[in-house]
Amino acid sequence: MSQKLSLIPFYIESFVEPLAEIPQGVTMSQAPEIWDRSEKGKGVVVAVIDTGCDSRHPDLKDRIIGGRNFTDDDQSDANNFTDYSGHGTHVAGTIAASLNGQGVAGVAPEADLLILKVLRKDPVTGNFSGTYEWVIQAIDYAIEQKVQIISMSLGGPYNHPGLHAAVKRAISKNILVVCAAGNEGDGRHDTTEFSYPAGYNEVISVGAIDFEKRSAYFTNSNNEIDLVAPGMNVLSTYIGGRYAQMSGTSMSAPHVSGALALLINLGKKEFERELTEPELYAQLIKRTIPLGYPKTLEGNGRLALALPEKVAEVFGPLNMTNTRYTP
Repeated sequence: MSQKLSLIPFYIESFVEPLAEIPQGVTMSQAPEIWDRSEKGKGVVVAVIDTGCDSRHPDLKDRIIGGRNFTDDDQSDANNFTDYSGHGTHVAGTIAASLNGQGVAGVAPEADLLILKVLRKDPVTGNFSGTYEWVIQAIDYAIEQKVQIISMSLGGPYNHPGLHAAVKRAISKNILVVCAAGNEGDGRHDTTEFSYPAGYNEVISVGAIDFEKRSAYFTNSNNEIDLVAPGMNVLSTYIGGRYAQMSGTSMSAPHVSGALALLINLGKKEFERELTEPELYAQLIKRTIPLGYPKTLEGNGRLALALPEKVAEVFGPLNMTNTRYTP
């Protein structure tokens, strides 16, 4: 099959010297405001299906519980999931970089990461891409490992039946699947750009905004966008123990993956049971704020994890339910 899934284009804005701070994207998502009640995502396993990860990075080495290489990099060594791009390492850091007093912290700084490498550098084009079969194998492996969340910042224009079936298998096992919406947008809400797997109704499709809460010029618009999160100049971990600011919906999706790790633990406390995938989706959408853009650009709005508590302070407990947006 000639079609391939590719790394959703992203932009390295700058490299940053070692520091000790909570990135602006994490604070804008209001994650620190619910860390205590959500145990910072402790015990929740997130599968990061991407370009691999720098497992020696000081902010990630304690978060990675395992990994697997599905590509033909490094002589197809299944145990070598080295990241040669930096993309997967950046995504992993936004989800769960440790709160260790150095570097950066992720949205869920005590969640666990399972690194599944499916994208490698094409020797001809130089682009990072992978076969549909590698991605499908990684999804099935994540299911076998009983992860609670799958995060994918990759995509392609081809609606592959096997990929869709794999996503459905994950959902049937109560796994939340989070995907970057794609960076083929033209800044208009009345045109449609689809990337898969983000285009499947079963997944949580995440678009990008900047820190001024403006829609990113590159973010895809379509009727499957569920919400938006920070995706411009996002600070996170990078290969070689470094840190970088990057832009793209690839940076937005991991904010939501980390948020769901927090909501899984929060849900257990509030409801005294494990919530189902649809219930966790409703809890996520309950924590969004509309920005005034059409739904094709922002879905239900921007991620705001502490919203119910803030509303309750003013108006009393918030009681609302949400379902997936269907145009």
